[in-house]
Amino acid sequence: MATPRLLYSTVLARSLHSCRSKVSQKWNCMHRIKYSTAVAVEPPLDSYASLSAGNKIRGYTILKVVPVSELNLVSVLLSHDKTNAKHLHIARNDKNNAFGVSFRTTPMDDTGVPHILEHIALCGSTKYPVRDPFFKMINRSLSTFMNAMTASDWTLYPFSSQNKKDFTNLMSVYLDAAFNPLLQERDFRQEGWRLEHKDHNDPSSPIIYKGVVFNEMKGVFSSQHAIFQEAVQNNLLPSHTYGVCSGGLPLAIPDLTWQALREFHSNHYHPSNSRFITYGDQPLEDHLDIIENSVLKHYNKLEQDTSVPLQPRWAEPRRVKVSCRHNEMLPDSSKQTTVAVSYLLTDVTDVYESSVLSLISSLLVNSETAPFYHSLIESNLGSGFAPVCGYENSTRDTWFSVGLEGIAEDSVEQVLNIIDETFKKVANEGFPQERVDALLSQIELSTKHQTSNFGLSLMMSLNTMWNHDADPTVGLQVNEIISRFKKEMAANPQYLQEYVKKYFIENTHKLTVEMSPDEHYEEKQQELEAAKLKSMVDRLTAADREEIFTQGKVLAKAQMEEEDLSCLPTILKTDLDTVGVKTRVDTTTLDGVEVQLCEQPTNEVVYFNLLTDMADLPSHLKPFVPLFCSVATKMGAGGLDYKQQSQRIARYTGGLSLSHHISSSPSDLDMVLQAIHLQSFCLKENITPMFELWADIFNNIRLEDVGRLSMLLKMSVADLVNSVSHSGHQYAMRHSASNLSEANRLKEVLSGVTQISFLKTLSENDNQDRIASYLKDIAQHVLNKNSLKCSINAESSAIDQVSSQLHSFLGSLSGAAECPPTHTQLSSTENLKPKSKTHFSMDFSVNYAGMSVPTVEYLHEDFAPLRAMASLLRNKFLHREIREKGGAYGGGATGDAAGQMSFYSYRDPNSLKTVETMCSSADWISSSNFTQQDVDEAILTIFQKIDSPVAPGARGQGLFLSGVTDDMKQLHRDRLLSVDVQQIKSVSERYLKEPTVQGISLIGPENEEITADSEWTISGREPCCQLPSLS
Repeated sequence: MATPRLLYSTVLARSLHSCRSKVSQKWNCMHRIKYSTAVAVEPPLDSYASLSAGNKIRGYTILKVVPVSELNLVSVLLSHDKTNAKHLHIARNDKNNAFGVSFRTTPMDDTGVPHILEHIALCGSTKYPVRDPFFKMINRSLSTFMNAMTASDWTLYPFSSQNKKDFTNLMSVYLDAAFNPLLQERDFRQEGWRLEHKDHNDPSSPIIYKGVVFNEMKGVFSSQHAIFQEAVQNNLLPSHTYGVCSGGLPLAIPDLTWQALREFHSNHYHPSNSRFITYGDQPLEDHLDIIENSVLKHYNKLEQDTSVPLQPRWAEPRRVKVSCRHNEMLPDSSKQTTVAVSYLLTDVTDVYESSVLSLISSLLVNSETAPFYHSLIESNLGSGFAPVCGYENSTRDTWFSVGLEGIAEDSVEQVLNIIDETFKKVANEGFPQERVDALLSQIELSTKHQTSNFGLSLMMSLNTMWNHDADPTVGLQVNEIISRFKKEMAANPQYLQEYVKKYFIENTHKLTVEMSPDEHYEEKQQELEAAKLKSMVDRLTAADREEIFTQGKVLAKAQMEEEDLSCLPTILKTDLDTVGVKTRVDTTTLDGVEVQLCEQPTNEVVYFNLLTDMADLPSHLKPFVPLFCSVATKMGAGGLDYKQQSQRIARYTGGLSLSHHISSSPSDLDMVLQAIHLQSFCLKENITPMFELWADIFNNIRLEDVGRLSMLLKMSVADLVNSVSHSGHQYAMRHSASNLSEANRLKEVLSGVTQISFLKTLSENDNQDRIASYLKDIAQHVLNKNSLKCSINAESSAIDQVSSQLHSFLGSLSGAAECPPTHTQLSSTENLKPKSKTHFSMDFSVNYAGMSVPTVEYLHEDFAPLRAMASLLRNKFLHREIREKGGAYGGGATGDAAGQMSFYSYRDPNSLKTVETMCSSADWISSSNFTQQDVDEAILTIFQKIDSPVAPGARGQGLFLSGVTDDMKQLHRDRLLSVDVQQIKSVSERYLKEPTVQGISLIGPENEEITADSEWTISGREPCCQLPSLS
């Protein structure tokens, strides 16, 4: 079970998922490192064999050299002689090199000083004295990752790139930003907070709070989960930095001064308090030279103490109650209470002890066979585990939490009793050996499973323990930790039970947090903010007011100034490869079914994908497809009940998943592929049981248990409802595009606000038997051989074995293979509106906006300039207007999806003003004097995506899932490289200026101006289209 960590970042991730809020990480063992190898799996570089502890190199002393064979790497730990800066280099034959510099940052108040500093450090430096070089470099780089992030006790500046020139460029910018930032008051006011007139041109308009981080944190705490997570950590670890909010509480952020921020930087951003990480195939010496010459030679060692002490242990348990906003989207308004019990455990620097506790935590809560799943989830008292559930190792003292959300307030004591009794039962009975074996199998698989940005995931995972001076090389040695664990288990049959008794039953450092909704919560928060603002404004003198007005004008002018960016390094369009990477795939037929075979260095792992057609599925069943996909691997199948099924999935695979897949033909938007996508992977030795699991699901899925189905439905609704505050811009964009085409309408029905509304309705319906019957109808339509195609990615030595097992699997299925899933005409079910404006009124403090207009198919000659135009608008216009001037955390446009261009804003204090900005994009294109260099920079950001590293298990999937061939990709590449200013202006005139079809959607608080405008549809979360009835 994943446990969220408090993490805030400077920019929205490129996928448009927020990193700013507390993010959940998928469970993995050994300090939450996702031990997944990257693209290359060759032995580590031989040049490191000559290094040993005590060697001197480039002003450093080598502390340790540790080869880690299971991860195909060599780790080198060093200390800088002059400053005591620490450096961890991870040498690996991976061209996607990564860099990061981290500082231990320990705030002692809720003003969000480390978070705001993280933003402002990237707003200009001594060597690069331009406004916001970080965002400027996004357009001048081929990075595979760029961001900065603040945790509870560290701030990290990481990036990765496959291009050596680009890597050097980014390291120069990052080092200067971290150690030599300008920290101008103007940037503090823009990024942190400021008092400013609502209309900065009108001194008679009211003075209000503005600032990117201020608005961002209002958005963060629009989430019930965020409120609960913060309450747990603050109260479980109250004695030092974890007792405050590192991101900043909205009501406390205005207490931070520019001077205090500069002092915090001086005390924390020093080489003696720094940790550098480099990863990949570039030489260690090159990195050390750059860091030494750019930074370290200018510093001496600083005696400072930023250490976080261990939390003093309590003699008695404690209990806290907090309030949150009422969530009208949840089905049962009387069941919105959350309760969890948290236990302080061990020092994160004790790597083995922490690893064992991580294993035990997974055994306690992870999977349907876990004791707390049985006692809490299956009690049907709540809608799912509490937001903090499982093992948390992002603080100096690790901790574990377990509880339920979505319960009635009068069920709290019952839940607490269940938790106590479950621990007692586990302490007495232990864990079944087969569950321990399954967990160890998952760890073995995870050391071989390959991901595309392994260096970054290592950096993030190791940083917490290293931040507290633990040896990071120990955390890499998976096999040694597991070997010791197995020996301890063999020597002591009570080994795990003794841990449970010590850390849970006998542990008095135990916190119970209960959170219940207050219908007036948002109103009270607004009143507190208004009172604080009034208090500050009332103290202003006439001179203060004049200064505020003047500063507002100065900031606005600075935001509009054109800058000379020649000091910034850049990748040029001529540095790009003109020919893209091609992936060889072969196609064969097994038992009448088309199979794509892709030989790849998958490190003994086999990756299986399957598409089953759902184009002929009756229209009344299609809204049920997401629910079907969610429950299909969790209800039991064949001779296995759902617990036995879960156990076998965990034992033999990396998971079985189903999802809907809707994609338009690359040559015709009206031709749409409608399918269900099945995925799994396993070690080569477990191919047979993996296909047996799929065969059971196809041939004898169990969908009769309506009690189980009802519970899973309730959990799905809660997860989706809670996702809106984190991904509201995605929901807004998806809904805004739903009137552009039948394919987009179907996507909204399956994965938009409409789907949330639909599932909510289902969960409130008493006719669960009817729901089960609909799911059985779907199974009958799609779980057969009639219209399938498969793909296998594996090593050449495994292809024959996999093909044989796949042939047997296909031979066991009912039906006769006719034709593979393909793009077909999507029939119209209802009239699409040419223009729509929809406001989803929700109890949030900020807005999420989306606007979409129709464009063209992937192979159309205009797709490349349209895509470049979206990137140009994001970089040169929308970022400035929506984020810098408007104060939203994020805003931009994307043209990556064929058939549409979408605009978005995220955690935005504005609504209609942002929509006006989006609608004025065509005017900006026509009136702006942007240059070919601006266009080339926009193209660079697209190449970051199309040339991003692809793990071996995912290669060839663009062809398999969407029919996009390497030749098609090359044509698109050629067109992108030739896009010019005139093409941008031309497509703007044709597609953006006065579009005949357009969708606008807003998610956010009630808005009187919108309510009074008859052009807007005001939605209380009603669906955008007609959905089936269960009556």
